[in-house]
Amino acid sequence: MGRLDKPAHYPYTAANQVGDLDAVIEHLQPGSVVLVAHDASGPPAINWALEHPQRVAALVLLNTYYCNMPGLRSPEAIWLFSTPAVRWVARPVSRLFGYLVFRRMFQWQVSRFFRDPAVRTEFLPLLYQQFDTKPTAHEAFFALNQDLPATIRAGDAAVPRLQRFTRPVRIVFGAADPYLNPRVARRFHELLPTSELRLLPDARHYVQMDEPAEVARLILTIPERPSG
Repeated sequence: MGRLDKPAHYPYTAANQVGDLDAVIEHLQPGSVVLVAHDASGPPAINWALEHPQRVAALVLLNTYYCNMPGLRSPEAIWLFSTPAVRWVARPVSRLFGYLVFRRMFQWQVSRFFRDPAVRTEFLPLLYQQFDTKPTAHEAFFALNQDLPATIRAGDAAVPRLQRFTRPVRIVFGAADPYLNPRVARRFHELLPTSELRLLPDARHYVQMDEPAEVARLILTIPERPSG
């Protein structure tokens, strides 16, 4: 979210983010697009692609999710803020001492997403800036987590549409991510008929930071149309 405006009553949901993405594409008018989705941007990007397949040159999925999948596991911090009942306790606790508890939890959780200590040291503070700046991203983060179960259920309902999607898809996952893991990647590969699967050994959740050159190569070399 960075330093963007964060209206208090804005609906921070995956479904609404589809509209945000559509507004950006309509404004820029780029013609066909290559959508690169990571983590929580997966459902909005996939849903936009399903609605506008003729405008999708390709879809690239980096350690993301969409529906209930074998092996899918929520990070502990995400589980706290997405699970009904639990989240109503987790929110006020996270605000203690000026969000000190939240900061410590964020640092513990997100530090596990990087493979290389030097990259972790550089980028972890940058990722946390969105919570330190004003307006803060805390409430947007809480709302998107609250929306997660509904997003997964919507993905389950849309599985038949995934199976009919025929644009080129490249699935690039860090194989050492314990949450959005190789089993999730393989399920995407099963559901998307034109997909290619690339598992990068030792790369974790932020596969684009652990293996930037290889991820860039795989994005730039994706075929314009499915093979075969």
